[in-house]
Amino acid sequence: MTFYEKELNRINGIIYSNQEQVQTVIGVRNYIDNNYDTDLNLDLLSHLRFVSKFHLLRLFKKHYGLTPRQYLINKRIEKSKEQLSIGMSVTETCFAVGFESLGSFSTLFKSKTGKSPSEFQKSNFQEAY
Repeated sequence: MTFYEKELNRINGIIYSNQEQVQTVIGVRNYIDNNYDTDLNLDLLSHLRFVSKFHLLRLFKKHYGLTPRQYLINKRIEKSKEQLSIGMSVTETCFAVGFESLGSFSTLFKSKTGKSPSEFQKSNFQEAY
């Protein structure tokens, strides 16, 4: 083993000292990625991985720089862009990606992308033609 490999292993041991915590965070992220369109909350996510919701919140933020809620919102916005790009209506998209209110969806979409969902959809159609 070279000096660099030893150093990488040493640093890896410091940064990722508890592999179970890493697996917990990865599992939660994967669950969010696969179930973004359902009603997800911190209580549910913590029960899935058998950890305290406050501990999960700290771990997730430490590893991804976002809370699970922020990650979920970003995932939903990303998926809604895909749906709007293929021509799905704004209302259908809103409920298809898991939002419960058209108003909150539109507000969040505009704050994340700088355009309302309908403006985003129109600009995509103009670019396509």
